[in-house]
Amino acid sequence: MRIFSGIQPTGTVHLGNYFGAIKQWVELQEGNFCIYCIVDYHALTNENTRPEELRKAKQDLALDLLACGIDPEKSILFVQSDVPEHTELCWILGCVTSFGDLTRMTQFKEKAKGQEFVNGGLFYYPVLQAADILLYLADHVPVGEDQLQHLELARRIARRFNWRFGEFFPEPEPILGKVPRLMSLADPTRKMSKSYGPDHYIGLMEPEEEIWRKIRTAVTDVGLTPGQPMSPGVANLFTLLELVAPAEVTEEFKRLHQEGKLLYRDLKETLFRYLMETLRPIRERRKELTEKDVEEVLAAGAERARKIAKEVIREVRARVGLD
Repeated sequence: MRIFSGIQPTGTVHLGNYFGAIKQWVELQEGNFCIYCIVDYHALTNENTRPEELRKAKQDLALDLLACGIDPEKSILFVQSDVPEHTELCWILGCVTSFGDLTRMTQFKEKAKGQEFVNGGLFYYPVLQAADILLYLADHVPVGEDQLQHLELARRIARRFNWRFGEFFPEPEPILGKVPRLMSLADPTRKMSKSYGPDHYIGLMEPEEEIWRKIRTAVTDVGLTPGQPMSPGVANLFTLLELVAPAEVTEEFKRLHQEGKLLYRDLKETLFRYLMETLRPIRERRKELTEKDVEEVLAAGAERARKIAKEVIREVRARVGLD
């Protein structure tokens, strides 16, 4: 499979990012042609993004991705703005994109809701996302369920281009992650996200004592009776435990919960221990990497990505009549 996926440089990489996307990216490197992109143009749609923060966030994200196992020998890792063909293709594809389709994008409606100023980039975001994917003729894209609507739009855009200018772009298929959505430990009715503040996520590189504090104070429920259904907070802790602990450990805690004998402190201590066993190798690799390592990887990745992008955009320009 030829796979493309992108991630915004918006600061701390947390468990939701890792288990929901990055871990799958690492696994997909085996036997596939993978292109992974730090999408800094997309990050500009955030009105609060400051230039110095964006520069640092790109570097930190690249370090985190390499520490998590993205291997530049097996895949291409680069920064979106280092390949200007992304924005050129975005404009061309915008001319075969339905305005009506864009107005129906759920994420745009949700993000625009309540904002005094809504920038045009937020509205046009899905077209650039389609350009990111189609520029590399990707046939598969790992996505969460919340991105399926955007990917379906990318398929529609590819279909419309092919109908108008001749068969060229593949219609990319989704690769759905198998990991349930991780929720905030402080408020299990919300997804784990940096948007709600530091208590609502666990960062991969956070100090161990801070990770333990967040797990220790995670919302559970009051009391426990045999056969009682799991509250959202408890279910969230079990979801995390299933991701890091052996199956028999999780099953034993589930049995105790069913019997009304589960001590939440034991559950939290066990979760913390297995979580740190998972994170420590990543954190150690992160310490070994230097800024120079990242600069070299990203420069080489951009060069490889641009070779593909130049060929694709040359063909696109010829088909639409620009060359």
